[in-house]
Amino acid sequence: MSASIVLWTSEYEDYLRDESRRVGSADSISFPTSEAEVVEIVKAVRAQGGMITTQGARTGIVAGAVPQGGHILNLSRMNRIGEVRDASITVEPGAILDNIREAIENKGLFFPPDPTETTASIGGMVACNASGALTYHYGPVRNWVQSLRMVLSDGDVIGLKRGQCSAQGRAFSLTTEGGRTISGELPTYSLPSVKSAAGYYVAKDMDMLDLLIGMEGTLGIVTEIELKLIPRPGAINGLTIFLPTEEAALKLVRILREELNPVAIEFFNHDALDLLRRMKSESSAFEKIPSLKPEFHTAVYTEFHADTDEEIEEPIMVLMEAIIELGGSDEDTWYATTDRELEPLKAFRHATPEAVNLLIDQRKHDCPELTKLGTDMSVPDEHLELVIAMYDADLAENKLESVMFGHIGNNHVHVNILPHSVEEYEKGKALYLIWAKEIVGWGGSVSAEHGIGKIKVPFLRMMYGDDAIAEMRALRSLFDPASMLNPGDLF
Repeated sequence: MSASIVLWTSEYEDYLRDESRRVGSADSISFPTSEAEVVEIVKAVRAQGGMITTQGARTGIVAGAVPQGGHILNLSRMNRIGEVRDASITVEPGAILDNIREAIENKGLFFPPDPTETTASIGGMVACNASGALTYHYGPVRNWVQSLRMVLSDGDVIGLKRGQCSAQGRAFSLTTEGGRTISGELPTYSLPSVKSAAGYYVAKDMDMLDLLIGMEGTLGIVTEIELKLIPRPGAINGLTIFLPTEEAALKLVRILREELNPVAIEFFNHDALDLLRRMKSESSAFEKIPSLKPEFHTAVYTEFHADTDEEIEEPIMVLMEAIIELGGSDEDTWYATTDRELEPLKAFRHATPEAVNLLIDQRKHDCPELTKLGTDMSVPDEHLELVIAMYDADLAENKLESVMFGHIGNNHVHVNILPHSVEEYEKGKALYLIWAKEIVGWGGSVSAEHGIGKIKVPFLRMMYGDDAIAEMRALRSLFDPASMLNPGDLF
């Protein structure tokens, strides 16, 4: 066994969980600091017939980093950030998003992917093709990966650069650094035409680099990533708009998408605002959030990027006219044009999931079995109002406490059910299954940004069907014949 591998003790208990609040088990753990050490560890575990769960910062919420026995390979110490070269930067998988932003800020550069949790590791972000509010305009992490290196389950290494290797139709062939050829057919299913992080990314004639982004650690262990950067926008303006009804907010979303050109459109329903009011009064953790007037019913956050402030003036004027027509006002709109002014708006945008986590943790004291129930589903554009109405009606009928918020620009709204009891939890789970079936029928995705992990495995099967799952398994077996890496994720 490798000297880098430590047999399990209670000292490492924290590494049995991630932000899903699930807890697993493990026999050993390692913290490699280089690709060479990853190779050594993989070979040692393989020789023992073991399994490996790869971890980064453990900020995921689908239990992808929760081990099911075997070995934990934690990449948090592989966190080096290289120098900026030709509008790109090479980083190790354990590098934290906040630290990457810090490294490029003084160069006047910008990395657009912006998941809510800024302490996410870049390896984890690549593993699930993470996104965030700015995905509406800039797309998910996949759009910003130029190349990566990956250790396979036999300790061999593969390196791919964008544009270097494409599939021929659905046929592909890759060569490892050890000279081995991995070749076969990509699955035949079609990806949904909505924002999605569900299952392997496959398409005819695709760049094979894209297969390795969003594969949730099931094909290999990513050890190095080259990220594309762009110049930081000269002007960034953000607005949090409070409206008297949900209907008015949905109309504003349509106006923003069809008439203006924002980079983000976010949504917060009445229940989300009520939860934030309560948490602000009860916890100092929410003191940075501006006070919310009692009459604020529903909120929309939007953001504009341009080279100059002048370029943003016209869309802002059109937007303000629409806000007034929909029952809002200048007074009930928070408007920020500087980083300092944007800070409380960003804090507000990120506060809802933080408030949900805090509330669930409080309730777990009385009922340890409780966990958060959160959807991550997206729908085609024409179904946006329909899906919101479905959520509203079913939650009311079942008398379940909840909040609704998220990336409405991509027709991707999170519903978090906040159960008080195991009975309510089970009722919420059943409701999620009903919603997922309906959304899949509309051509939507069961996971728009968080991936499948271990929690949403049944949803992936529902979305693609048994034949597609069999094709995914066959593809995985070409890279990892013994299903040694991240067992329980995806399948």
